Amino acid sequence: MEFHLEHFDGPLDLLLHLIAKNKVSIYDIPIADILDQYLAVLHEAEAMDLDVAGDFVAMAAQLMLIKSKMLLPRHEEEEEEDPRANLVEMLLEYQRIKEAAGYFREKGEIGRDIFVKPPEHLGAAPREYRQSVNDLLRAAGNLLRRAQQRVPPPASAFSGIVGREPAPVEGRITSILRRFIRQVRLPFKRLFDDAKSRSEIVATFLAVLELSKTHRIHLEGDGEDMELTLTNEKGEGAE
Repeated sequence: MEFHLEHFDGPLDLLLHLIAKNKVSIYDIPIADILDQYLAVLHEAEAMDLDVAGDFVAMAAQLMLIKSKMLLPRHEEEEEEDPRANLVEMLLEYQRIKEAAGYFREKGEIGRDIFVKPPEHLGAAPREYRQSVNDLLRAAGNLLRRAQQRVPPPASAFSGIVGREPAPVEGRITSILRRFIRQVRLPFKRLFDDAKSRSEIVATFLAVLELSKTHRIHLEGDGEDMELTLTNEKGEGAE
């Protein structure tokens, strides 16, 4: 198989090709064999640009220098640097750049077919409601009345009620905050769905008051249709 010089981007590219062709390690280059093949490729090139040819000839000279150094006798008691070390570092750096160029070229071709939709105008933001404690009291009162109007539970539902401790507000606060893991907005009236007693309903209401008072939640809406959202670091409701 013939290799023409115009198929390679430079002398390092040609060297990498010869190393891969001979299936040798880049860290243990057989300089003599690679040099012979390198010179053969240069001789096969009948016409070359003088600037480009200069780079290839300079690399050939460097390979010859490395070969001559490797032929010199070495003293066992002295630790000498491998003459191929600089060449290996150059080849590794070139290989990394070549791989990165291929990666970015591939990403550029992928992004070429991607079209971005321009932003749409969503209109004015909905007005915010500022709730007072009385608004919360009215909403909680409505929920309590609805709870009293439900069908009475069976007798088994009252088992263990006598002597039961009041529902802790801290527990209801934790329960509300955990719901934000799954939901961004929490309807106010849905907070009472799992309440099993008046004590838990009151504890839930007090938990909402405490979270609002400490600015950990933001209330939006009116009456029973209010919704809870977590506040950001500035104390504003999350979008």
